[in-house]
Amino acid sequence: MTADVFSAAKTTTVRSAVPPVLGSARDVVQPALRAAVDRLDDTSRAISAYHLGWTDPNGVPVQGNGGKAVRSALAVVSAQAAGAPVEVGVPGAVAVELVHNFSLVHDDLMDGDTERRHRPTVWALYGSASAILTGDAMLALAQEVVLDSGSPHAVSAGRLLTETTRRLIHGQFLDVAFEQRDDVRLTECVTMAAGKTGALLSASAAIGAVLAGAPAEVVDALAVFGEEIGLAFQLVDDVLGIWGDPAVTGKSVYSDLRARKKSLPITYATTHGGAAGRRLAEWLAGDDDTDLARIAALVDDAGGREWATAEAARHVATAEQALAVIPPGPRADLVSIARFIAGREA
Repeated sequence: MTADVFSAAKTTTVRSAVPPVLGSARDVVQPALRAAVDRLDDTSRAISAYHLGWTDPNGVPVQGNGGKAVRSALAVVSAQAAGAPVEVGVPGAVAVELVHNFSLVHDDLMDGDTERRHRPTVWALYGSASAILTGDAMLALAQEVVLDSGSPHAVSAGRLLTETTRRLIHGQFLDVAFEQRDDVRLTECVTMAAGKTGALLSASAAIGAVLAGAPAEVVDALAVFGEEIGLAFQLVDDVLGIWGDPAVTGKSVYSDLRARKKSLPITYATTHGGAAGRRLAEWLAGDDDTDLARIAALVDDAGGREWATAEAARHVATAEQALAVIPPGPRADLVSIARFIAGREA
């Protein structure tokens, strides 16, 4: 695979347009990801293949939607940002995809979500124990892939991955804990999002450069970029969790409200939203689920949606500013990914 395939993608203003770099990265990473999953035991391999959109529940291959693969694209572009061939970043790309999907399988179970990408979730189809074990298998496999990469910097990349996973788990702990609290502050919610989502996107944007042995200035710039787009990603995700179209998102309408999640727009609304925010806080403390459309309108009236959308754009702008030291070609691809994140509808 030559660098020409990953030349700068043209930025588009069309909402949710997929940047070409995501498709190019998928073409490079998918064979390696499939080869990695083949290492798993028969049961873990079959369930992972289903979750990744490769098979139906009976194990029959399908042409499915395996997700946006943003993290793996960041990993291969980050290798290019360090002046290395895209192949150097592929083990990191496979690893971050495995960590991401480990978190999704467990997150669906914790949230009680029965559908993802318009299909039954792993726990809903195979049971809770199988979901936990399959997620664990993917997480362990991620480390194997990095350590077997052949890079002289594999240990550093593996350490980045383990530290990232620890931050991700902490963010998930906070997310679950917030469901039982009525006094969550916005700063706490941002900390949760930085761990739950920002940590892995930060690692994804840096791991290819780490495997390539890039100087600290480059690795740090990419890590900051990834952290910022991670926060933008979570803000957009939270907006979609309330107002997203189920036909596009693959999740039920008002899913975050039904779960009483202290998401970023909801937390902003309750802490900065005046009378509407106070009514929202009263609802969160109660047990009335009869009119979620009215509650979504309250979040909107309290400024939650407007703030979250503006804040996502601010984080994308900050992310782009962090790329000053990155060569123009990879920088353009990274910017196209950041803008796609801010404009996505699923």
